[in-house]
Order: sequence, then structure tokens, then C-alpha cells
Amino acid sequence: MRVTDNRYAAEMSRFNLAVRMIGHEARTGTIRACTGFSEDRIRKIYATYFKAGSGPTVRRRRGKSPKQITPYVNSAANQSEATVLACLFIHCGVMEIDSGTGFAADARLNPVRLGNHICDAYEAYRCIHPNPCLCFEKSWGLYSAMARDQELIFAFCADCGGPYVQDRYSLDYRHCPFCDIKENSS
Repeated sequence: MRVTDNRYAAEMSRFNLAVRMIGHEARTGTIRACTGFSEDRIRKIYATYFKAGSGPTVRRRRGKSPKQITPYVNSAANQSEATVLACLFIHCGVMEIDSGTGFAADARLNPVRLGNHICDAYEAYRCIHPNPCLCFEKSWGLYSAMARDQELIFAFCADCGGPYVQDRYSLDYRHCPFCDIKENSS
């Protein structure tokens, strides 16, 4: 087997994505959704490349991915970070926005490209926010809440006109978290 053979390119990209996602402490179900690997294969990759002594130490989170939308909108700081990450999703091609309604739509990428683009957006977000309040799994949840479930939408601030992530079903005062933070700091 020659790793450079074109027939192994798809398998290598799935493997590289799994390693990248494990490095971000993604849960097994999230990795499986993007790579198609079995739980056993993901555990073996973790044991080979991430267990203590054989590489960087990475915690493995257990259970299902978080699905609640409250962490994205419960404070101005969280809402601003969710907005930055959602804008990075748009920039990385993970989702598209309808500027008239504020609804995000899934960009219809294949699972491996989707996983890589979400990793790109999350890594850019980590550069902007070195101590983030959103982990990788919450980033995946933000994507799902916006592009698939449409529980979160983009609203536009009445003061500055900027977009911000808003709970679709809650009362919107049309005031973005960035303006809230600016008002509270002055």
C-alpha cells in the first residue's frame, strides 16, 4: 500500500479529520457523524495518538453533545462569542445566511468537508478568544441550532446595524451584545 495513492486519499482525509477533532476534544458521536468511522475505530485512534505518554493529553468527553441553546444567549459575553463564531461559520462556508430573514441554511457540504470547515472556524475563534466560553462541542451545537434546527437566528441591532445571534422564540430588544458590553463598560 502506498499512502500517496489517490485511492487512499478519502480514507486519509477522514483519518486526519478524526485526529483533528479528537485534538479539539470532540465527542465520539460528533466525530462519527463527520468521518463515518465506528466508535471502536475512533477509540483506537485516540488510544494510539492521544493517550498519556504517546502525544498531547486530550480529555475524552462522554455522553451526547449538548443541545440547549441557553449557553449561546444567556449573557452578553456568551452571545457576542456565539456571534463571532457564527460569522466565522459563514466565512468558512459552513452555512449561508438569508439577510432578509436572518435564518442560516446548511451549506450542504459532504460530512468530511463540513467537519474540516467547522474545525477551521473553531480554530480561528480560538485565536480571537484564547479563553473561550464555547468548547468545540458547543460550537457544533451552535452550528446545528442555526443551520439545521433554526432555533437561533441572526438579528440586526437597531443601534449599530450589526448582526448578532438571537433565540428565534424569545423577545428581541434589537440590541446586540456588543452594544450592551460597550454601554456597560462606559
